[in-house]
Order: sequence, then structure tokens, then C-alpha cells
Amino acid sequence: MATRSFIARPTDTGYAGVYVHYDGYPSARLPLLLTSCRYRFHGDVEALAGYLIDDLPDSAYGWVELGAGLLRGAPEELRHALTGGVEYPSRTLDNVIDTGGAPAAGRLVTPSTTGGLDWGYVLHPHGIEVINLHTEDRHRGPIVDWRTDPRTAFSDFHRLWKPGRPPAVRTRPASPPVATTPAGPHPAGQRTSRP
Repeated sequence: MATRSFIARPTDTGYAGVYVHYDGYPSARLPLLLTSCRYRFHGDVEALAGYLIDDLPDSAYGWVELGAGLLRGAPEELRHALTGGVEYPSRTLDNVIDTGGAPAAGRLVTPSTTGGLDWGYVLHPHGIEVINLHTEDRHRGPIVDWRTDPRTAFSDFHRLWKPGRPPAVRTRPASPPVATTPAGPHPAGQRTSRP
């Protein structure tokens, strides 16, 4: 089952953006947006919004999914951490037919058209507003600062994403230290150095 979401920019009346069918959970969407803005778009939030919202082909209803192409320019170690080494393209949602049998127009998502969606991501100059669409206040949410490490373990638990609260982050167990010398036999009593 899809986790339906939208990506939008702020407007005078709230926000306006586009539909994204798959992978709408914060744990999937936020790392991709944070990394894309930082590396592919060099911190230019409006360029990121333009690419995802304005440059969508007229024939597209929205996005099926956002892929690793958005990670262009990111360090390989970060790309691998976010994708597990699996590279997949972004795909537009095309060939959608309305109930009358005609091609459906692109879906413009605004505060009044979020029915059936799970999450929203509004690209502000200072960060990404995460809107939980399973709460009473379906128009606002916590802000994730653009400087946030994309490897942050964001929670997908709806109740934690509420306006006025900090971004919902899961705590991860500490990673074991990484050896800085090659693995292999060591003389008795000698240990590998640790960072």
C-alpha cells in the first residue's frame, strides 16, 4: 500500500504543491529532500521546489516516487547510507484517467485538497515543514531545519509529528567504532587504533 504525500511551497493561503504516491513517510522523504537541497541544488530551496513542483511535465498527475537521481552530487558514502546502494529513478505519475474517461489534470495539492493523503512536506526557506495529515491540525507541522544531518533517524509515528513540537527523531544505538588500520592478525597485546 502506498504512503501518499505531497511536496509543496508556502503560499499566502497555506501551501501549494504536487502529489507523490510512494514512500511518503518522514524516514524516507526527509533524508532525500535534505540531501537533494544541500548537494544537487547547493542549498537553493526555490530551485528544489521548482524542480519538484514547477518542472513536472504537464502530462503528469504527480510523482510515482522520488528517486536517487535527486542525490546527484552527494558524497558516495552518504548516497549509500540513504539508498543501501540501490539506485532507482524518479518517476512521474502519467496516464491517469478521470471518471469521465479523459486524461486527469495534474493534482495541485492545497490545504483544502489533502483528503486521502498521509503526509505533507512544505519547503520553507528555513526548513521542511512536516504535516501529519492524520491529526486535527492538517495545515501545520514541525519544521526540520535544512542543516539537519540527512542520516537522522526520523520517526514515522504520526502522533509525534504535531505543530509546536520538535521534529520526531528516533534514537539509534551507538555505532561500534571503526578500525583505522587494516584487519588482520596483531601481535599479542597490540590493539587496533580507534577514532
